[in-house]
Amino acid sequence: MKERRTIRRRYLLYYARIFDTSTRQQVGNLVDITTHGAMALSPKAFVAGQTYRLRIELSDDISDRADMEISMIARWSHPDIEPRLFNTGFEFLEVGKDEEAVIKRIVEIYGFRDNLLPRAG
Repeated sequence: MKERRTIRRRYLLYYARIFDTSTRQQVGNLVDITTHGAMALSPKAFVAGQTYRLRIELSDDISDRADMEISMIARWSHPDIEPRLFNTGFEFLEVGKDEEAVIKRIVEIYGFRDNLLPRAG
């Protein structure tokens, strides 16, 4: 599959927890992020093409908010190198100015290197 991303994602030093807003259950952890999308590491695969409303837990040094809810569509989901986990690439569907500022702050504080390798299709 050809890489379509125009902004490189940043791997994170801190994996924020991600929750499904409807079930309130933790569904994974944030692995990398840009203002256009993110990758999650989770115990179950997400369904490619399906839209999710997820809540990302925020630390005090990122925001005075405890979390950020955002709608995103799963673009792909593949097994991780750890066979009990899955990596899923998401595209954000709506990012307001507040959410964009929080995402930039996450990258600024916890981003440590670019995700340079394109995914094999």
